[in-house]
Amino acid sequence: MPILVPGHAPGTQPLPLRIAALQVADADKALRRELHFFTLYRLLEAAMLLLVLFGPIAEQLPPPRHDLFARALAIAYTFVAILLFVFGRKGDLRVSTLAGIGADLFFGLLAIHAIPVAGTGIALMLIFNVGAAALLLPTRYGIGMALVAVAGLIVEHLWTGLIEDQSQQGSLVEPLMFAVGYMAMATLTSVLGRQMRASQELAERRGEETAHLVEVNELIIRRLRTGVLLVDGHNRIGLANEAAGALLGGHSPDEEIVLDIAMPELARRLGAWRNGAAPDEAPLQLGPDLPEVVPRFTRLLAGSEQTLIFLDDTSLVSRRAESITLATLGRFSASLAHEIRNPLAAINYAVQLLEESDDIRPADRRLLEIVRQQSMRMNGIVDNVLGLARREPAKPEHVDLAALTRQFVEEYLAGHPIENDTLTATASQSQPTVMVDPRQLHQVLTVLVHNALLYGRKPGEPARVTVHVAADSSGKHRIDVIDRGPGIPERVALQLFRPFFTTSPHGTGLGLYIARELCRANQATLDYVATPGIGSCFRIRFTPGVREQATPAKPAQAVAGRR
Repeated sequence: MPILVPGHAPGTQPLPLRIAALQVADADKALRRELHFFTLYRLLEAAMLLLVLFGPIAEQLPPPRHDLFARALAIAYTFVAILLFVFGRKGDLRVSTLAGIGADLFFGLLAIHAIPVAGTGIALMLIFNVGAAALLLPTRYGIGMALVAVAGLIVEHLWTGLIEDQSQQGSLVEPLMFAVGYMAMATLTSVLGRQMRASQELAERRGEETAHLVEVNELIIRRLRTGVLLVDGHNRIGLANEAAGALLGGHSPDEEIVLDIAMPELARRLGAWRNGAAPDEAPLQLGPDLPEVVPRFTRLLAGSEQTLIFLDDTSLVSRRAESITLATLGRFSASLAHEIRNPLAAINYAVQLLEESDDIRPADRRLLEIVRQQSMRMNGIVDNVLGLARREPAKPEHVDLAALTRQFVEEYLAGHPIENDTLTATASQSQPTVMVDPRQLHQVLTVLVHNALLYGRKPGEPARVTVHVAADSSGKHRIDVIDRGPGIPERVALQLFRPFFTTSPHGTGLGLYIARELCRANQATLDYVATPGIGSCFRIRFTPGVREQATPAKPAQAVAGRR
């Protein structure tokens, strides 16, 4: 596949830079081409001068005014013309043009003086030199060269008539006519050159804008989450953006990829579409570890054999649907939480009245205390759900993690009979203090411990769950909820925190999702840590910083448990 990223072949510049460079090179190339024709015309002038002096027609013409000087002048001009033809196109355009027109005027005016018989012809040929200079140079330089040519003609005429050969003094009409011609040619070609340069500048600006648009389009195509493939009539892949390149993993960017070999099922669907069959919109998995995609086909141009293939990731559509569902669920949860608060308030009020009664036995008072604690806990859960639905921030405070986990285990054991199962709280530090919302952390631990007691057991054995507080080498405090069950398969572990994902027919799939969201609200992380052969571990890691209070790490062990 020659192109893996749109417009960016391996070992080359990005497409926008190449476009801008090509446009500048094209403008420079056009001017150098004009300069090349100018140097060719200079060689023609030199050849004509040599023909007049050394050719067969030399004997038929009157002798030059200064024969030796004229011959040396013609040879020198020919040599200079050859040098400018060979090297003039390689340097700076303005310098080459100025050097050329300067040489033309210098040798041309001297030739007009030395060879009177060819003077009119030489002056006539210089008109093109003056016009070429005005075309290739800025206006002030072009007009300046024309004035130099006019001044040179008038000075040569006056020198010849007044000083060197008064017998041949003629009228100024001819030099003045040539002067008018030089100025007219310089003016017209200067206007033409200015328009040409303006057109080039406009083209360069448009080119830069086009290059910018190409860069934006390239970036958009490259960053699209939808895979894009360009396939020719022989099913060879000529272009693939980053998303499609991930689906073609294992192939070198320089390697030619044939769709029939890399993706045979996709090639089959493309062939059916080309034959007029209705598009197959069933999800397609291109590899064992790749997401499912839905291919869409369209021709690049009408009548072209090249086809664009768009690979829509179905997981993105699923996540968007989940987001909509979660938003609806959030509104529903907020409404439901408001409705639950009224019965909870009534239960709390009834418990308070019963606790004030003298007819309640001490054993029943313990039960009333459990009811009151659980009602308060339920009220806290309602507040957390409302806060999650409203995206309300947590209310952190300094919390001793070891003391909080011990209290949590005691309350959980008091309110949830676990029969033969085991729930313990341990800590490797005496007072690991962090900034966290204790109610929300309590809710997270409830979800993790409940799942561990429910699923973290081997067949025929009681569950053994440990809530362990420790600190890692980087100074981050953490809480590990560890069980001794069979563990979680890797394919399930990858989706544990997705909303609505559950392996239980009676679960909602929201417990771990809400737990992670509550941890994020407290600037903490919740992750599953694989422990092969031991069981499962869910780790809450607290971020050190302004929310965490450093405490000395003293070896300690705190255990609260019950079978």
